Amino acid sequence: MLKRGIFKSPRNTLEGNAKLGKSLAPASPDEMSIQCPSCKKALLSGELSENLNVCRHCGYHFRMNARQRIHMIADPDTFCESDKDLESVNLLDFPEYDRKLNNARLESAEKDAVVCGTCEIGGCRCCLFVMEPYFMIGSMGIVVGEKITRLFEYATEHSLPVIGFTVSGGARMQEGILSLMQMAKTSGAVKRHSDTGNLYMAVLTDPTSGGVTASFATEGDIIIGEPGAFIGFTGPRVIEQTIRQKLPQGFQRAEFLLEKGFLDAIVDRREQKSYLSRLLLLHGQGGQS
Repeated sequence: MLKRGIFKSPRNTLEGNAKLGKSLAPASPDEMSIQCPSCKKALLSGELSENLNVCRHCGYHFRMNARQRIHMIADPDTFCESDKDLESVNLLDFPEYDRKLNNARLESAEKDAVVCGTCEIGGCRCCLFVMEPYFMIGSMGIVVGEKITRLFEYATEHSLPVIGFTVSGGARMQEGILSLMQMAKTSGAVKRHSDTGNLYMAVLTDPTSGGVTASFATEGDIIIGEPGAFIGFTGPRVIEQTIRQKLPQGFQRAEFLLEKGFLDAIVDRREQKSYLSRLLLLHGQGGQS
């Protein structure tokens, strides 16, 4: 029995009128490129890293881990980490929490969701904390609250300014009320630091939400946001369902909050080091040792 189409001549893709198949289109390996979620253009991973994880086409800010931010913001070889051995434990015997902690440590290569220490920025000595988005979305547990509190206490004792980069999904539910208590503890440390005349600058990145937003993230003397960052206490869908109203376009994004006075400035990541160093100099922090 003859098969249908047996007498059709095969298509020659070298002929001028023939269409090239998708398999012949130029492509780059997945590990070498990434698609921008904003403008949908392909970006080479190496170029993206050199541009501080900012899309060169539309300016979209990809997330960065804590070590990348420290490398970006601190003067070379000046960062000295503090309390690096503190790590969370399952105090409440919350189901599956031990497994999630282990997975978070493997994914982020950090012991918990914040890295703290001292450094110099533009030659100005300061205390620095940077939250880690790849450790349970930067959620705030006992260790996060303790490390940030200790950093503010050290800064108060040594009359140093504090710069903090926040990224968080909120308080860590697996630690219950012990996690929520960190809001009051960190806020108290920020207040004592402020009462002695010291400067605190907070840089809010995507996302900053929940108990972190309701405590130390929004208690800075100067509050800066990254372009497009989500900043809020709870998600817009929860708010809409509660108040039964449609929220404005861009609600809880950095640009909306700047318009309403909740932020002092929005600063592109590529300009943050020079911006922060100028503010430190302006507030008399230059030349301290």
